[in-house]
Amino acid sequence: MVYDLVIIGGGPAGVAAGIYAARKKLKTLFLTTNFGGQSLVSPEIQNWIGTKSVSGEELAGRLHEHLFVYNAPPDFVIKESTKVEAVTKSDSVFKVTEENGAVNKTKTILIATGANRRRLNVPGAKEFEQKGITYCASCDGPLFAGKNVAVIGGGNAGFESAIQLLAYAKSVTLLHHHQKPKADKVLMEKVKEHPNFKLLLNAEVKEIRGNQFVKSLVWQDLATGHLHELVVKGVFVEIGLVPNTALVKDLVELNEHQMIKVDPRTQRTSLSGIWAAGDCTDGFYHQNNIAAGDAVKAAEDIYNYLHLKGK
Repeated sequence: MVYDLVIIGGGPAGVAAGIYAARKKLKTLFLTTNFGGQSLVSPEIQNWIGTKSVSGEELAGRLHEHLFVYNAPPDFVIKESTKVEAVTKSDSVFKVTEENGAVNKTKTILIATGANRRRLNVPGAKEFEQKGITYCASCDGPLFAGKNVAVIGGGNAGFESAIQLLAYAKSVTLLHHHQKPKADKVLMEKVKEHPNFKLLLNAEVKEIRGNQFVKSLVWQDLATGHLHELVVKGVFVEIGLVPNTALVKDLVELNEHQMIKVDPRTQRTSLSGIWAAGDCTDGFYHQNNIAAGDAVKAAEDIYNYLHLKGK
């Protein structure tokens, strides 16, 4: 059997595309190692549209439940806890090989494999993840209202997080380990005059301290070698993403950060027949709602591609 579509990934992007594919009666195979994506570990998400507050685990459950409404083999097949080993193309058909050796043939593919946040690798970082250390200001910022927080990372993501957090936090201190931030000038201008913002350059984080939750971080002034302790309740880490794109690195064009390049109008990749959505792509913003919207866009375009012969 040749599927119309194989979807790889069980986060908001993959599930959104799966629901649309099922409703459009596309013969679909849905493959994922788990449901929920990066948000699975979030204690509380307050920006999932239509829901005031939901934990990452609960959101994953809802995604799972909604998708399984359409589980109707052989027309719509869902395989959980399934790792994809390889994606190849032979003539006009793609082959998606699972870790157990099973080979699935398909006309089109949607890559929704997401990304992993680059983790902070210092003493205390692992122990206090989701106990004060977080990787999403949009998701978790309101939880730190009235508290002193730190942002680690001097790129656009770091300064964008600082801007968001200044609406809630008592103070925001941004630490960057180089002499000059990498962010766009317009972003730096927005925060540099804010009375509750402080920028620390040549600052390398050495340790996260706390009891049940974060209480402070230790940083080293790389110019002097001196160690300092910064009292904060929250640490927002913005040191980059590691996209899960190894599966298609030899098939589609990636940018310098190994993200899949897509046409933002359709989510098409450089190779006809493959689409991508969510955090594995080179889109400007990476959030659950955006990932889901991009996947819906891709599903609509895939349907047109299949029924209009690519036009």
